[in-house]
Amino acid sequence: MSTLRLEIVTPERTVYDKDVNMVVARGVDGDLGIMPHHIPLVTPLKIAPIKAKIGNNDEYIAVHGGFMEVRKDKVVILAESAELGSDIDVHRAQQAKERAQDRLNHKQTEVDHKRAEAALQRALTRIRVGGGE
Repeated sequence: MSTLRLEIVTPERTVYDKDVNMVVARGVDGDLGIMPHHIPLVTPLKIAPIKAKIGNNDEYIAVHGGFMEVRKDKVVILAESAELGSDIDVHRAQQAKERAQDRLNHKQTEVDHKRAEAALQRALTRIRVGGGE
């Protein structure tokens, strides 16, 4: 089975760098499945898990926005931040989720609402990738 290289990079470090069979990411226009020899593409990403399929196994990486560049043999994700499931404190993510939901329930200003929505999405992504849901 052919592979492509998946690199997930943040301003601080390389979070993920492996050969995979398929990458599934959530772009701003919907989910994308990328396999080897895909046409070149650049797209912004939403806050969502990235799924890396390696044989019969799936690995998930929490990606909090950024861009994905697809080449025929490589996918590079330049993320604002990213975390492997093993690096996520699920209890802390649950607390962040509760705080964000509490802020959303109080309907403050529009800026507070957008920040709370983003915080909620980051917390939900961490919980999903960290195995808390």
